[in-house]
Amino acid sequence: MKKKSMNIPIFIPHLGCPNDCVFCNQRHISGVKKEQQEEQQLRHQIERYLETGKERKDIEIAFFGGSFTGIDVEIQKFYLEIGKEYVEKYQLKGIRMSTRPDYISNEILAFLSNYPVSAIELGVQSMDEQVLKASKRNHTVEDVYQAVACIRQYPIELGLQVMVGLPKDTYETFLETIQKMIRLQPETLRIYPTLVIQNTELDVMYKQDEYAPLSVEEAVAYVGNVLPLIYQAGIQVIRIGLQANEGLNTGAYIAGPYHPAFGELVSDYCLYQEIVQRMNDYQGEIRQYNGEEKLVMSGNRKMYQRLMGHQQKNRENICRFFQERFEKKVVFKTDLSLEENELVVSYGQERKLCGMILDKV
Repeated sequence: MKKKSMNIPIFIPHLGCPNDCVFCNQRHISGVKKEQQEEQQLRHQIERYLETGKERKDIEIAFFGGSFTGIDVEIQKFYLEIGKEYVEKYQLKGIRMSTRPDYISNEILAFLSNYPVSAIELGVQSMDEQVLKASKRNHTVEDVYQAVACIRQYPIELGLQVMVGLPKDTYETFLETIQKMIRLQPETLRIYPTLVIQNTELDVMYKQDEYAPLSVEEAVAYVGNVLPLIYQAGIQVIRIGLQANEGLNTGAYIAGPYHPAFGELVSDYCLYQEIVQRMNDYQGEIRQYNGEEKLVMSGNRKMYQRLMGHQQKNRENICRFFQERFEKKVVFKTDLSLEENELVVSYGQERKLCGMILDKV
C-alpha cells in the first residue's frame, strides 16, 4: 500500500469558482470564513505543520476549497511563490491544488510549470451529463477528458474528486462514473457524499421535496461496492467522506449522509461483504462441521479492530451472518503471527486463510 503524502492544507473557499453549484457552500464545508489569507497568517500555518513533519520528504503544500487555476493570476503567484519558497527550503514534495476541469488548459499548465506543482486534483464530481447539469456544475464530461489529456503532458500527479448522491444520481450512474474514472487512471481519488448544506440551492430543493439525499447506509453501500474496482485498478483512495469541523457541527448541515466516521463505516462494510463472499465459498465445509467448538475468526490487532468495527457493528453483523446462514456461533481472537491484511477462520481441524484486499480505507 502506497503511503499517503502529508498535506499542509490551505483552504481558499470560492476563490476562482465561476458559480455556486447547487450543493456548494465551501465556507461551511471547510470551516473557513475569509477567502484570501494574509501572508503572515499563511506562513504561520505552513510553519506550524512543518514543526511536526519537517523531516519528511513527502509533504505537499495543498491549496484546496476553490478552483485554484481560476483565481486572478497575481493571487495565484502570491500563493505559489510562498509555496515554492517552502518547498525549496525544506525539500518538500511539492504543491498540490484542486480546480475545475474547465479551468485547465495548456496555457495554464505552462504557467504552473514555473512552480514545483506536484499534483492537480480535478473536481469532476460526476461523469454523467445529466447529473452535472442537475448539479449546475457548468462543465461537461468532455471538459474532464480534455483537462486530463493536458495534465498528462506534464510530470504532475492526477487526482480526481467524485461525489455520490448528487441530483439525478443513481447507483448505476455512480458506478458508470467510477468506471470512466478508472479508465482515466488517476493516481489518486477522493470520494465525498453529497450533503444538504444551509444556504445552498440544494437546501431549497430539499425543503421543496425536489431532492432526496441518500441515507448514511445507502451512501456507505454505494461507495463500498465500487471500492474493489478502484483498488484492483491500482488507484489510491486518499479520502472518503468529509472531515468533521465546526461549520458542519453547528447547524450548517441540514440533511444527507454525514457521519464523522464515514470512511470507517465504508471500511466496515467492505470487510463484512468480503467475509460473506469468502465464507460462502466454504459453506459446504462449514455446514458439515458438527463439532461443539465455535468457529474462530482471527487477525492481528488491526484486523481484530476492523472485525469489531465502528461501535461493534461489524461484530454484530458477522455473528448474525454465521448464525442465520450456518447456525454457527463465532468468536474473535487476535493472532500476532498474521500479517496486517490476513484473516483466518478456524473450525475443528480446518484453518482457512482469507487474504483481505480491502485494507486500505
